[in-house]
Amino acid sequence: MKKIETALPGVYVIEPQVFGDARGYFMETWSTRNFEELGLHYDFVQDNQSYSAQKGILRGIHFQKDPWSQAKLVRVNRGAVMDVAVDLRKGSPTYKKWVAVELSAENKRMLMIPRGFGHGFKTLTDDVEFIYKVDNLYNRECDRGIRFDDPEIGVDWGEVRQELLSAKDTSSPLLRDSDCNFVWQE
Repeated sequence: MKKIETALPGVYVIEPQVFGDARGYFMETWSTRNFEELGLHYDFVQDNQSYSAQKGILRGIHFQKDPWSQAKLVRVNRGAVMDVAVDLRKGSPTYKKWVAVELSAENKRMLMIPRGFGHGFKTLTDDVEFIYKVDNLYNRECDRGIRFDDPEIGVDWGEVRQELLSAKDTSSPLLRDSDCNFVWQE
């Protein structure tokens, strides 16, 4: 596996080693040993999967507030997405900054997103299977979102079709009006 830094410290693109031949391929998508060798120490406790039928579906920006915050290792099993991580840690040198990475079944890349970050994605193809591991269990009371189009964050999603947004995503507050409780610690 290869760890590639992004513009946000702690957010990494992970490229797995892929072994292939005429029959297909094999790759490890998670190995405690390999991640620890890369300096990434996570104890994942839950796997999640979502399916998006159409190109242009936008999901996010989602997070769970403390004490139920989650680190995520995300990847695409079918199709392609523009995956976005946003630093939501007050006081961080990269507070409100974001990074976007294309994840696809073809490039097999993964994105490692630590706690304190919001997460969202927009489908670039029809028929998208999105898979992610999290290091904390789901907690309904701490499940949160902020507006995908928050002007203080300014994620460039490209064209957004309102009919492809969920009620949760269209009713989420702006970051300044949210109860997001992440604080940066050196």
